[in-house]
Amino acid sequence: MNKTACFLLLITSLITLTPKAADLPEGFVYVKDHIPTIVLDIRYHGNDNFVGKQVDGYEKPVGILSLKATKALMRVQEDLNEFHLGIKLFDSYRPVQSVQHFVRWAKDVEDTKMKSRYYPDVNKKHLFRDGYIADKSSHTRGSTVDLTIVSLKTPEHKELDMGSRWDLFGPVSWPSSEEPTESQRANRMLLQMVMLKHGFRSLSTEWWHFTLKDEPFPETYFNFPVK
Repeated sequence: MNKTACFLLLITSLITLTPKAADLPEGFVYVKDHIPTIVLDIRYHGNDNFVGKQVDGYEKPVGILSLKATKALMRVQEDLNEFHLGIKLFDSYRPVQSVQHFVRWAKDVEDTKMKSRYYPDVNKKHLFRDGYIADKSSHTRGSTVDLTIVSLKTPEHKELDMGSRWDLFGPVSWPSSEEPTESQRANRMLLQMVMLKHGFRSLSTEWWHFTLKDEPFPETYFNFPVK
């Protein structure tokens, strides 16, 4: 095979492997296409999450959002970039089938292999009662994100210390918690301020969780896979 044929084969392979926005429902986009500098750490595609394995519906580690939410997130990234900071995205659009996987997992009270890392002080049988797991999620509407702030000055894009890990169930993760140190609370405040400035609203129990106030699909729960 000559060099030209090899080159064409490589390009064809890349095109085949690259997700296309045209494959998404109208009004949705791949976040990385619009915010190339965003850091993706899609935890539900891997094992480092409270379930302890890849979650149904997460076929690729990509971020998908409504175009409207993505544009708002672009403005957040632009503000942070002025201070050599950026966004790390843990989760964005989440299919209904993923939420159903969470529900099945929560009902299996014997499966506690990730307890020490994600819910050390919470009895698994109380996850529904205490609101940590529900049969519907705002993520499924396509304009909710889980994220943090990272330093762009470090090669590994080190996360700012927020005083608790992402998805840790418990009061320490509340944005209003006084348990974190002053510097950790300041980092949380920075995240809150920049997200609220650009049209997102926060959640009282998770410092990392934000939903676009004027979301385009407020009553629709989607179930297309993340791929």
